[in-house]
Amino acid sequence: MVARDSEPSPSLRKELGQLSLVGCGAIPGALLRWRLELFWAGGGSELPVWLTPLAVNLLGSFLLGFVTSGRLPRPRLMLVVGIGFCGSLTTFSGWILALARLLEGEGPGPALLLVVLSLCGGVALAAVGARLGGAVSDHRHRLRLRR
Repeated sequence: MVARDSEPSPSLRKELGQLSLVGCGAIPGALLRWRLELFWAGGGSELPVWLTPLAVNLLGSFLLGFVTSGRLPRPRLMLVVGIGFCGSLTTFSGWILALARLLEGEGPGPALLLVVLSLCGGVALAAVGARLGGAVSDHRHRLRLRR
């Protein structure tokens, strides 16, 4: 017989807490991506629509580099910003859809340009983010040592 009024197990509570952190980051990440798509697709800009997946993926690469760098692991920050925000902001399926539409509409040249810009720019910005995040982490560590 199972008790109906039993408390959730500590591991379930921990998982629910982690899930809520991911959700807190995922909602603004998804909303930002959606608003950028509406802006570029809705005539708010003269820029091509495929810039949305490029811009969000480059931003996400920088943020992931920044968040994952540093001396000490910060699991809560990683759950909110890394997995939640960046995970919903940057999506592989959205990037592939943009590539497919670009191939259909403008041919292989612009699609190849999007691939190159996404991959090279993403790696470069992840490295810049990691470098900057490492510098910030080192600075914070030195400040703590002075106290």
